[in-house]
Amino acid sequence: MKKLVLAYSGGLDTSYCAKYLSAEEGYEVHAVSVNTGGFSAEEIKQIESKALQLGVTSYTSIDAVDIFYQTVVKYLIYGNVLKNNTYPLSVSAERIVQALEIIAYAKKMGASYIAHGSTGAGNDQVRFDMIFQVLAPEIEIITPIRDKKLARQEEIDYLQAQGIHLEWAKAKYSINKGLWGTSVGGEETLTSHLTLPEEAWPSQLEETTPQQVKLSFHKGELIAVNDEELTSVAAIEKLQSIASKYAIGRDIHIGDTIIGIKGRVGFEAAAPIITIKAHHALEKHVLTKWQQQHKDYLGNWYGMLLHEGQYLDEVMRNIEAFLTDSQKNVTGDVWVSLHPYRFAIDGISSPHDLMNAHFGSYGEMNKGWTADDAKGFIKIVSNSTKIHQAVNTKDHD
Repeated sequence: MKKLVLAYSGGLDTSYCAKYLSAEEGYEVHAVSVNTGGFSAEEIKQIESKALQLGVTSYTSIDAVDIFYQTVVKYLIYGNVLKNNTYPLSVSAERIVQALEIIAYAKKMGASYIAHGSTGAGNDQVRFDMIFQVLAPEIEIITPIRDKKLARQEEIDYLQAQGIHLEWAKAKYSINKGLWGTSVGGEETLTSHLTLPEEAWPSQLEETTPQQVKLSFHKGELIAVNDEELTSVAAIEKLQSIASKYAIGRDIHIGDTIIGIKGRVGFEAAAPIITIKAHHALEKHVLTKWQQQHKDYLGNWYGMLLHEGQYLDEVMRNIEAFLTDSQKNVTGDVWVSLHPYRFAIDGISSPHDLMNAHFGSYGEMNKGWTADDAKGFIKIVSNSTKIHQAVNTKDHD
């Protein structure tokens, strides 16, 4: 038997791959799913049962939630990463870690083949294939859905002909849930003008009474919610459980795919959006002007390269080193008010707050310099503009 590891989610595409590759192509299929925060214990059991029913040799679920946080999410927070100032990279960030875990498992198993259910029209094929090719060029990549250009109904017909009669009715909305947010796709996101209806969102409005939450950061990492000390993963999950009841963090992202076409997807990410905005507010108090200036573009580049599947490029480690060093003083508390469908940053407290009244209060009385100091400074700082104005005004005359 030809040993093959299949990236398996339990959906139609990967279920087709599981049956087709074992029954038609003679592979010894070992199905693997990687949990980056989207599966409960009961859901994992259901996925395993379905995989075994499809005839796989084995099924394994890898818990990678902590790895996901430590290797990716942490840096997305450090960099305040929102693609196109909107999307916290919920799904694309997950795929990188899933690909890394699956290829590590395939090498450990001594598999000669690795398969995934991506189509030829999306980003995931690039992310999976690039990581597989870089880390294990000796392992052949098998992609039946992409190679055979299969339609959904063709996959269903094949499985039913093989005696597999699971429920394959296409849900009106596709949901992908993880630690760093939930994506929502439907017929509306295939257009440029329609928004998702209320019922499409996984989290519905349950709380209408505003409340304030206190978020505590230590060197850039969220470590407590309302003074309850937690691991950063648990803190994110705690914040999500509170804020999602306010239907916060909903939006629709439009962006450029890796393969060059525009894509549109809905998402809800209460904890990620609030965490990033609270973290950014704290940074504005404790970082210097030039730290913030350079962090802005480096964080943006980190998010772009991650989205494009370039996680293994060494420049990512360089940016991570910069982002980590920039967090030395990002420690303190941030107060956030939660309201239906929105939130507000109320204020911060930090021992490193650079808004120190000893040096003067903006728009108020100056304490650290004299009026003559200010006049001299303004005269010097305006020199380059004065010279440019004088030279060019003379030339035009």
